[in-house]
Amino acid sequence: MIVPNPTDKGLIDVSGDEHGPLLVDANSTLEPPPPFSYIPQPGPSHLTGSAAAPVESPPQFALYDADYFETSNGNIVSHDLHLNADGEALYRFLLAHADKLPSYRLHCRGTHVEHHTRWVTERANDGTTTSRRETQSETVTDFDFYINVAPPPTIKPIHWSVGDAQPAYRGHMVRETESLGNTQRAKRAVERAYLKWTEERTARGLPPWALSIDGWSENTDHNGVSALQSSKTIRQWADEYCASQKYLKEFVYEKVLYGWNIQQLRSVVRGSIARTMYQGTVEVDFERHGAKIYIKPDNRLSRMLSNKWLKFLSIILCIFPFIWLFKRFHSRGGGRWEVCGGAYAMRRLEPDRIEVLPDDGDTLPGYTAQARNRKILVGMRADEWFSKWEGTIIRSVRGRYQSSTPIFDATDYTHTGDPTFLDTYND
Repeated sequence: MIVPNPTDKGLIDVSGDEHGPLLVDANSTLEPPPPFSYIPQPGPSHLTGSAAAPVESPPQFALYDADYFETSNGNIVSHDLHLNADGEALYRFLLAHADKLPSYRLHCRGTHVEHHTRWVTERANDGTTTSRRETQSETVTDFDFYINVAPPPTIKPIHWSVGDAQPAYRGHMVRETESLGNTQRAKRAVERAYLKWTEERTARGLPPWALSIDGWSENTDHNGVSALQSSKTIRQWADEYCASQKYLKEFVYEKVLYGWNIQQLRSVVRGSIARTMYQGTVEVDFERHGAKIYIKPDNRLSRMLSNKWLKFLSIILCIFPFIWLFKRFHSRGGGRWEVCGGAYAMRRLEPDRIEVLPDDGDTLPGYTAQARNRKILVGMRADEWFSKWEGTIIRSVRGRYQSSTPIFDATDYTHTGDPTFLDTYND
């Protein structure tokens, strides 16, 4: 309310507010505005926290669904354009498909050669006839079968990368070593020694980061393993691949199985076949299935080379040699990245938690069980696997079984074949 001052025609303070006094003209007939007061206004529910309208959560992160296909040996090949341009998408793609376990395929094949003799009669122009004997040789297949050998389904991959001093394909068409960020072509002697060690390491069932025969055992704790030996991370290698403008570049992620001495196991399988008194030629090999992931560019030439029939046609038409020269020597031709992968153990130590309960006499009120960590070996030894499958191998050899479909364990939930055929063969 305004109280006029009869002695002063000036301004009167009527607010009584020491922080902001209201000054008005005493001769004015206008009333001042009412004092300011804050009245909260209703706002959006996500600001006021009202329970009337629920808060919507942000959309969940979804992996990029890249296009790819699988080859007959289980390898994955992708020409997706986004994987060739985004290093993060490529890295996530590799991690997602690394969870799919590779496997061995034990291939046993037995053949023998049969010689057939026949008499051939030929008539000359003068009417005379001559006879001669011809001998023909024919290779006959007696048995030819596959057995699937897979790691335990609970095994998770250990991502690995090659060391800077090891010869590897690092973006060019030749193997190179790296030092302080600079690459140089590996010497042939070093390359041959490394390839020889890689072959021996694979035959002995050693992991890819092992540098010597005594550098690993199945009792090794994998928590302290330094499998990433490169100065670059796998994500950095993916970024480097995506930044390349080469027309026929290729990124390879290799899955390695380790833990079994394949060389010894191959000899043992040969011995079991020999005990069946089979006298033919025997071939025993452990072939890797689903062991590589290929990322290739999205262009017609690269897609053509991924098609085995079109590639074969280019060889027949003498086109492929020119493609090879372009890929090998042109600056925008080809480039290979074979620097990383995943390692899968056939048998290894894994952590396990158990509950430790006290004796009845020591139980106190309110006592709860305590958990204790321990290490257990997961998976089968090679000799245990052979003991399980030796009878199957012998029955298949004696029964002259032939099939391109691998034999799976009857307890394997991924089995798609028919294991009952083994019951038709008796020792």
